[in-house]
Amino acid sequence: MHPGDYAHPVAKVVKNEADPTAALRLSVDRGSPVPLYFQLAQQLEAAIEQGKLAPGSLLGNEIDLAGRLGLSRPTVRQAIQSLVDKGLLVRRRGVGTQVVHSQVKRPLELSSLYEDLEAAGQRPATRVLRHGVEPASAEVAAALGVPEGAEVVLVERLRYAHGEPMAHLRNHLPVGLLELTTARLEATGLYRLMREAGITLHSARQSVGARAATAEEGERLAEPAGAPLLTMERTTFDDTGRAVEFGSHTYRASRYSFEFQLLVRS
Repeated sequence: MHPGDYAHPVAKVVKNEADPTAALRLSVDRGSPVPLYFQLAQQLEAAIEQGKLAPGSLLGNEIDLAGRLGLSRPTVRQAIQSLVDKGLLVRRRGVGTQVVHSQVKRPLELSSLYEDLEAAGQRPATRVLRHGVEPASAEVAAALGVPEGAEVVLVERLRYAHGEPMAHLRNHLPVGLLELTTARLEATGLYRLMREAGITLHSARQSVGARAATAEEGERLAEPAGAPLLTMERTTFDDTGRAVEFGSHTYRASRYSFEFQLLVRS
């Protein structure tokens, strides 16, 4: 605890109307072994992820916030810096500390990125880069169970959230599986279009990895060359066991993470 972290009761509520944290019930528990800066950082991060602190909003003055919570300025600064380091806040000279975005935490389940962003209130948008037919590579042919060189449908897209590029998506589908148009692909997610076409998505085989971005990938995803990217490959099957889609995707690691739920085997 810093010397300025007063031994006041457990909670204080911020009420400055000029501060976007005014509507938040920020509190710290001085009896907890969790550091005070971390308690504050967790509450601010939750408010960002829940949309209570919207992208673009400015945090109030650190001194004022420290005074309202009975904390020292170094403690508040440490909490804010931890969120700057996570990419959730940015310090802008002459402007102040601004909310950038929340990181998308995607559960590893059979859902589309569009649906996950939509459920998280992230305002997804899509730009179709390519949509057409091409010969299947050996990898695509093996995934979809078609001969190498056979025609398959390619859909290549950029997925955005709050106007920022989030992921580059390449999906291959069997020819004749469903009718797709650029307008429909930009209006919603691929899995939703499949379900609307009567396709029952049953299971998937998926692998997740990471690598450095090439210069082209960095330009596409608004990251510097060499920035870390998450990768995912997924083959999706319908309820008859037929492979209906093979996806090869890259995600900005600064904006995206996968979440696992692990069970202990008895």
